[in-house]
Amino acid sequence: MLVLFETPAGYSLFKVADEKKFQKTDADDLFDKYFSSDVTKAKKILEPVSFEPFQDTADAVVAMTACIEGKVSASLKKFLKKKLKQHGDAVLAVADKGMATSLKENVKNIQVVHNDKTQELFRGIRTYMEELLCSDDSTDKNGVSKDDLRAMQLGLSHSLGRYKLKFSADKVDTMVIQAVGLLDELDKEINTYAMRVKEWYGWHFPELQALVSDNVHYSKLVLKCGLRPQFKNTDLSSILEDESQQNTVKEAAEISMGTEIADVDVIHIQSLAEQVLSMTEYRAQLFDYLKNRMNAIAPNLTILVGELVGARLISHAGSLMNLAKQPASTSNFGCEKALFRALKTKHDTPKYGLIYHASLIGQAPPKHKGKISRVLAAKCALAIRVDALSDDPLDGSPLDTTIGFEGRAKVEARLRQLEGGGVATTPSSGGMTAKKTARYDPVAAKTGASASNYNDASDMVLDTKNSDDEAEETNGDKTPKDKKKKAKKEKKSSEKKKSKKRKADDDDDDSDEKGENGDNKADSEDEAARKAAKKAAKKAKKEKRKSKE
Repeated sequence: MLVLFETPAGYSLFKVADEKKFQKTDADDLFDKYFSSDVTKAKKILEPVSFEPFQDTADAVVAMTACIEGKVSASLKKFLKKKLKQHGDAVLAVADKGMATSLKENVKNIQVVHNDKTQELFRGIRTYMEELLCSDDSTDKNGVSKDDLRAMQLGLSHSLGRYKLKFSADKVDTMVIQAVGLLDELDKEINTYAMRVKEWYGWHFPELQALVSDNVHYSKLVLKCGLRPQFKNTDLSSILEDESQQNTVKEAAEISMGTEIADVDVIHIQSLAEQVLSMTEYRAQLFDYLKNRMNAIAPNLTILVGELVGARLISHAGSLMNLAKQPASTSNFGCEKALFRALKTKHDTPKYGLIYHASLIGQAPPKHKGKISRVLAAKCALAIRVDALSDDPLDGSPLDTTIGFEGRAKVEARLRQLEGGGVATTPSSGGMTAKKTARYDPVAAKTGASASNYNDASDMVLDTKNSDDEAEETNGDKTPKDKKKKAKKEKKSSEKKKSKKRKADDDDDDSDEKGENGDNKADSEDEAARKAAKKAAKKAKKEKRKSKE
């Protein structure tokens, strides 16, 4: 029986010396019988067969992680195939039940054992691991030194702890936050110091500021030349590449209207210029460091918006995980002041934030910057979540940046669509192309060369002409006199028709008025009869009263 035992230094293979005694011994008595007193009994029952060391810590982490998950790594599979050929049909004892199942599935012609006896056997091996594995002889291929074993134990425990906690030293975003903050401070300090150098040295050579705008070149000229008269005899080719600019600076130094200064003044100005150059050099180093950290922490976000904008987004959110929890609309960080100012003044709210400084938005025309910023923010939200929540590869390979490149391609395709009215082919669109529907323009419709002409022949026309007119048209062309006569006839006929209509309307009005007058007369007669009856009734009442009296 062979026993597979995984150590921090590598795979070890033992052989049970007396397999018959081992099988007869009960599982409860196995440890007390062979491993309780000293290592001599353990060495009698276990003989070291082979030892396969790991190449480095990364290889050890991959192998141990596979063992913890019950999987067979490539190195273990290769090691077992090689050794099992030498020992024929030997039975292999393993410590994990999941490992036993994986070995049966992945390695052909292998017999795997996992029971109570093998568990007690592994318990004894762990008790005397250093005595069984370690050897004082450096040439012993079946062992490892105690110092190497302890060092591998420490390194592997730290690496496995980080893996279980999903922690990576490269993922520490605190360094990025501090670096981008220092970078912004350095930019301010360099600008302040450079302005002070120009203002200070400008009293002696004021024309130099207009001729050399770069702060680094200006400081180098101050350090190299010092006083103004030395410009004439100094070679400026190492600082200024343009020969015409060199000659212009030398000519301006000869006719400059600046004041004279002492050597002590030049010394202090040059010391300040040295600080400008040293801070500029350190800023370049810090920017390289920031680029490397961003490529390790958030490679997909870096592909989309760049190192500086990505670092400022992480710094503004507080951490990479906080940024990953934000929706796409919140990726436009940095516009809070403008937001509250807009709310206070009741103006339009801002559409941009820190993401506005990305190179993709800079390529867009002003009228499309808002749309592109929203598209880019949506892609950034996906990229940030992939960077923050994806597991680090155990073999040390870089993270997958597919989503970053795909997102950038889609944003660029959207930008081309907004600019040219067409959709570019992307990998996700399956090679399909589409065009945006153009807005209707009546001028373009009239002047367009591709516009089709209207076909009059396809229309159906109703014939409304009189037979007299048709006869006249068939008689040939008409003279101007005939045309005038026809026009007069048409006018007379139209006037007659109008007069007939007017007479008919007048007759209708007269009949209506007569009817109304007759009705009015009848009504007036009825009212007069009523009044006469009332008067007669009153007279009769008066007469009756008089007769009674």
